[in-house]
Amino acid sequence: MELLLLFLSFCFLTLSRLTFGAESGTPVTTVTVKEDDDVILPCSLDTNVNIEKMLFDWKKEGTVPQKEVFMYVEGKHYNNGLPGQDEQFRDRVSHFPEELKYGNASIRIKQTRLEDKGNYTCDFPRLQPETKIFHIELVVEPVLKVRNVPGAAPEPYVTILKDKGLLQCKVPGASPKPTVEWWDSDNKTLPSKMLQDKAEQGRFYVTIQTTAPKPGCYQCVSTQMEIWHRISSEICVPEVSGFSAVWVIATVVFGLVLFGAVVLLSILKAKGYNCNKGTPEATNHSSNESQHLNQASKPPLNE
Repeated sequence: MELLLLFLSFCFLTLSRLTFGAESGTPVTTVTVKEDDDVILPCSLDTNVNIEKMLFDWKKEGTVPQKEVFMYVEGKHYNNGLPGQDEQFRDRVSHFPEELKYGNASIRIKQTRLEDKGNYTCDFPRLQPETKIFHIELVVEPVLKVRNVPGAAPEPYVTILKDKGLLQCKVPGASPKPTVEWWDSDNKTLPSKMLQDKAEQGRFYVTIQTTAPKPGCYQCVSTQMEIWHRISSEICVPEVSGFSAVWVIATVVFGLVLFGAVVLLSILKAKGYNCNKGTPEATNHSSNESQHLNQASKPPLNE
């Protein structure tokens, strides 16, 4: 009895697998790629038969009619004159000509976009004794970048308010609401003070401030995760080196000393002081001694 039940269970499972396979057809192959990267969608006949003189057609499901991605017909294809390719894939899809003799009909999509995600089919409609269709699901993982879409925040407006490094950032008219942050050169978030956070007619206006901890370059970053939009602006706080600081101080001190010297000389000159001949008293004394020596040197007059 137990053997009979085991046999019936085996038959049931076998029939279930056959029914599932008949309903679903070729298994779906899932391919994952990051946005903007190139991706290869696999499609290859198991028999390794040469398909250079065959027809295979790549389509993207989800629209009526389906979008034509890439078609190859006995050497003719969308990249050498064959018409009919959907505009979304124009100049972005290629195949591997050297692999056709091995039954490889895979394609490469350059710089994937978010709209490329979805289900694709690779069809061999003339294959004998029966046609064969491969199913591929493409998953495109979005990345944060600058996007030209409605509501995307414009480039932040950044300014230095004081010489001490008070930085201000304004992000106007964004929707959905952005997250605004100040980052240092290592992309670390700085503590910020919120000055403005208001909404007008469905648009958000955000203003924040931070103090630069040291000279260097900083960027204000606006992020909208809902639309995968990120944009930033950079501003640099100038660095005053130790040598420059000493030079500035020395220049100021020298200027003050020079100014004081000029003022002192002006006062002494007003009192009759002569830098070259000395004080007035010394000058008169020197003049009298000169006259006395001159008289002494003269020979006596004959009487």
